[in-house]
Amino acid sequence: MNSRSDISQVLESLVKFVGQEHVLTDSYSCSLYAQDVFTKEKPAIAVVQPGSTSELADVVKTATAHKYITIPRGGGMSYTSGYVPQQDNSIIIDMSRMSKVLEINEQDMYVTVECGCTWKALYEALKGTGLRTPCWGTLSGIYATVGGGLSQNGMFWGSGHFGAIGDSVISIEVVLADGSIVETGSAAQVNGTPFFRHFGPDLTGLFVGDTGSLGFKTRATFRLMPELTAREYISMDFKSSDDALTTMSEISRRGLAMECFGFDPFLQAQRKQRESLASDAKALVGFMKSAGSIGQAIKQGSKIAFAGRGFMDDVDFSIHAFIEERSPQAAKQCLDDIRAIVKKNNGKEIENTIPKILRANPFGPVNNMVGPNGERWVPVHGQFPHSKVIPAFNAAEAIFTSHKAEMERLNIGVGYLFAVISTNAFVIEPVFFWQDCLNELHEKSVESAHYNKLKKFDENIEARDAVTKIKKEIAAKFSEMGGVHFQIGKSYAYKEGLKPTALQLIERIKGLVDPERLVNPGSLGL
Repeated sequence: MNSRSDISQVLESLVKFVGQEHVLTDSYSCSLYAQDVFTKEKPAIAVVQPGSTSELADVVKTATAHKYITIPRGGGMSYTSGYVPQQDNSIIIDMSRMSKVLEINEQDMYVTVECGCTWKALYEALKGTGLRTPCWGTLSGIYATVGGGLSQNGMFWGSGHFGAIGDSVISIEVVLADGSIVETGSAAQVNGTPFFRHFGPDLTGLFVGDTGSLGFKTRATFRLMPELTAREYISMDFKSSDDALTTMSEISRRGLAMECFGFDPFLQAQRKQRESLASDAKALVGFMKSAGSIGQAIKQGSKIAFAGRGFMDDVDFSIHAFIEERSPQAAKQCLDDIRAIVKKNNGKEIENTIPKILRANPFGPVNNMVGPNGERWVPVHGQFPHSKVIPAFNAAEAIFTSHKAEMERLNIGVGYLFAVISTNAFVIEPVFFWQDCLNELHEKSVESAHYNKLKKFDENIEARDAVTKIKKEIAAKFSEMGGVHFQIGKSYAYKEGLKPTALQLIERIKGLVDPERLVNPGSLGL
C-alpha cells in the first residue's frame, strides 16, 4: 500500500482538478459513499466529485498512475456491493455533480445526459416534449442515476414492451483507467453524432452491465420515441402462485402491458403496512394531476379514495399491469385480452389503485429500502425464460423451507416481487426482512419524517449472516437453473457461471482497458 505522504500528494493533485470542496476525506463521507443498501465494509480513503469529463479523466489518470484504486458511484441504490471497496487504497468517484441533461434532439430523436443525472431528472426534462426513452428508469429513480442504471443494467418503466435499460441506450462516453476517453456507437465515427447504436461491433453493449469494472461512464445517449398517451390499468388476484406466474408469462409473451409486476402475500402485507394514509393522499393528488382532465381526475380520484386499503385484505398473489397504447381503442383491446387471460387462469380483477397511483408518481421516496417497522431489507433475484419461472419459484420455496427453523428463530421474513421484461424474460426476486441496525445510507435516503418514526434495532450479525448465506444459496440455485442477473456487482457468481471461452474473452477485455486492475477490482469477479 502507498505511504501516507503519497496519498497526501495525490489528493493535492486531485484538489487542483476539482477544487478543495469536491475532495472529501472526513470519516462520515468516506463511510457513507462506500456503503450500499446491504453492505458496509471498508471505507474509502477519499471521495472525489468531478464536474466534467475532462476533470474525471484527470482524476482517474492521476490516481491510477499512483496505483490507487478508483471506483465509480452513482446514486447508491444498489445492494450487491458493486461500488463497495474491497481494498484499503480505494478512492470513490461520486458522479453526482455530472448531472446535466445535455441535449434533447427532437429531430434526430435522441437525448444525451451526463451519467450522474437521475432518472427522475431525465423524466422531468422530457416532460412537455411528447417524447420519452423506451425504458425510462427504475422505481428508485429519485436517486438512481443513468450511469448506475447502465452499469447495473436494470428494468421497470417501459420494460414490458422495450426491455431492460441497456436496450434503450445507443451511445456511451467512457473514461478508461489511463484517462483516455472512448465514445461508442455512431458517435465513434469521426464525423458522427450519437444517433445510432451500431457501427461495427457493438461497443456500447460492452459497457452495459459491467458494474463499473471496465471504465467510468460520463455521458449516455438514449433513443427517443413518442409518448403513448392512451392508458388503462388492471390489478388481479390469484389464489395460487402457478396461476399468477402463468398469467404474467402470457401477458408478457403477447406484449399486452407496458409494465407488469406482482407480489406474493407476504410482500403485499409488508407494502400495506409500510404505506401511510398521508402518502396515500399525496399519491392521490399526483394521480389526479395526471388524469388528463378535471372530469377524469374527479371520477378516477374518487374511485381510488373510496377503495382505500380494504380491497387488498383478502388478496393473495396480486398482479398489476399498466397498458399504454397510441389509441384508446388499442388500450381497451389489450385490457380485454388481459381480462380473458385472468379469467382463464382462475384469477379475479380487483381495484386498480396500485398501478394508477404508481404510474402517476413514478419516482417516489425510497422508503421501501427498509421494512415497515425499520427492518433491514435486501433482495436476491434471477431472470429466467418463461418455461423455467415456476420451477425456479418452487426451487426458492424449497430452500426457504429447508431453513424454516433458523428463519423463524431469527425472525427473518421473505416475500417475492415478480416482473416481466419484454416478451421473453421473467424476473423472480425474493426479498428478505430482518431486525438489524440501519446504516448512514438508510438515514440519508429514507424521508426524514418516515425515518424518525421507525423502530431502531440493535446490530444483529447472526441474522445478517443467515440472510447472506440463504441469499447465496438462492443465487447459486438460480444459476444452476440457467438464470442470469442484473447488478452482478461483487455478489453474484458471474465468473463461475460463465462458459470458459466467454470468461477468457471478458478477462482479456478487462486486461486491455484496465491492465493493472485498478478500476473497481472484484466487480464481476474480475
